[in-house]
Amino acid sequence: MSNTLSPLEDIKLKSRHLRGTIEDGLANPLTGAISDDDTKLLKFHGSYMQDDRDIRDERRRQKLEPAYAFMIRARLPGGVVTPQQWLAFDDIARTYASRGLRITTRQTFQWHGIIKRRLKATMQDINKTMATTIAACGDINRQVVCSVNPLLSNQHALVQKWAQALSDHFIPRTRAYHEIWLDGEKITDEPEHEPIYGDTYLPRKFKIGIALPPFNDIDVFAQDLGLIAIIEKGVLQGFNVTIGGGMGATHGDPSTYPRLGSLIGFVPPEQVIAVAEAVVTLQRDYGNRVERQHARLKYTIDSKGLDWFAEQIEARSGITLQALRPYHFEHNGDRYGWHQGEDGQWHLGLYIDAGRLWDTEESQLQTGVREIAKILKGEFRMTCNQNLVIANVHAQDRNTIDSLVHDYGLDGYKSYSGIRRFSIACVALPTCGLAMAESERYAPVLLPKLESMLDRHGLLHEPIVLRISGCPNGCSRPYLGEIALVGRAIGRYDLRLGADFTGERLNTLYRENMDEVGILEALDTLFEKWASERESDEKFGDFLIRQGTLAAPSQQLIPIVLDRNATHMPRVVARS
Repeated sequence: MSNTLSPLEDIKLKSRHLRGTIEDGLANPLTGAISDDDTKLLKFHGSYMQDDRDIRDERRRQKLEPAYAFMIRARLPGGVVTPQQWLAFDDIARTYASRGLRITTRQTFQWHGIIKRRLKATMQDINKTMATTIAACGDINRQVVCSVNPLLSNQHALVQKWAQALSDHFIPRTRAYHEIWLDGEKITDEPEHEPIYGDTYLPRKFKIGIALPPFNDIDVFAQDLGLIAIIEKGVLQGFNVTIGGGMGATHGDPSTYPRLGSLIGFVPPEQVIAVAEAVVTLQRDYGNRVERQHARLKYTIDSKGLDWFAEQIEARSGITLQALRPYHFEHNGDRYGWHQGEDGQWHLGLYIDAGRLWDTEESQLQTGVREIAKILKGEFRMTCNQNLVIANVHAQDRNTIDSLVHDYGLDGYKSYSGIRRFSIACVALPTCGLAMAESERYAPVLLPKLESMLDRHGLLHEPIVLRISGCPNGCSRPYLGEIALVGRAIGRYDLRLGADFTGERLNTLYRENMDEVGILEALDTLFEKWASERESDEKFGDFLIRQGTLAAPSQQLIPIVLDRNATHMPRVVARS
């Protein structure tokens, strides 16, 4: 293997802390694009350059450049948005973007279809809402996600506080963002310093998430750094720490793989930032900067060894990891409908199909939530499953909100099937440059066919975790789906099965490169067996494992014991 650094490492080093020539590219009126090097730096500012792949070939035939446009992603720790912010974000979507607002699997907003000459104005309008887009993408700690548990109102506020603190701590210190987007003046010629990231930032993206049991709605074991909040008698005791989760893989390359995070110990709240910084800086110093496909933290840990990494965390932070505390997860989905929190306030969970809020001939979801925002005295919370919680509602306001939810077709959660309520689909085509197959646009086609089969077997309302991904990179966390489709080409997917219902077991490849007919035939047979042979309350993924339908997985969870007297057995992914 070559020891030559990845070309992106040189781009970052020469970028003058993420400036590059982005300003020059924005000012060039002859193209709707910016340079290849600057597109890589632009990610650190929260934006991707894309083009409409539906019309790419036609534009090529007409000797036109691709229909370039930009996606912008906000950094909104924990997915909490005030009604005033929502209205501003909605206005931004209607002014600059296409296809409305989209809730992502990292609990934030994306705006799609923003043309280059409007990019700066969009960034400035986002900034006016007291939000930012910096570090929402790129080789850096990204959006910090946090469980949305409407029943535990006080604990949610505590955990949200730590999500915000972690987000603030890992914001890059460069003034490039202010200079490029907010017309900030360069106030000094002194060299800038990134105390956490250094001049070349991280080898790859880094994700932090905080789960609040009994719900694993953020898929904590999919995070580079996962924190499981331990609450006893209403008091936050601290966090169980898990490291090395990651969903990305590459078709045909067995050296790349999804991995669940490994539990390494417990820390009290006041130590969590120091431990998090130790994990981030260890990845900065030891992560693979030669081969980007092996640059995520999971590969660093598997290369160096989990025990070594845990020992280095302790040495670097000066903190001894304590014995793990007991916890329990019920599921990794969301709660729908009205629920009253411990403080007496009410919270309404809404299902949003693939997270896409926009108006069509069939429904006016974007307008509906806008009308709710106009009268809401509480807040909105986006979830990592692309759904929406209308939070902290006074009892006397419920009827008004219910009327709006009904009028604008936001009440589908009342009748939706179990598989639909636990489904996620990534954006994929036409905008994602990595997509090999449809995902968001395929879900509405596939789900009715699955629901028809499930209904025939008496399983329509049984919850099943379904994940659809247009490629193997894993934005929809497909490797944690009881059923998952991972795109290979237009109309063809790998069918993966057998994850559990709580996000604590990976699925395994069942059939490779299948078309829809093959997928439906395979699932119909399995649904029939599940209906007739399952044990009481046995979930679909667990049934497939117990019944022996699945071949031995190429990657499986095995128990490990660290020298920490763990009370809950840690798990890691073993590679065969």
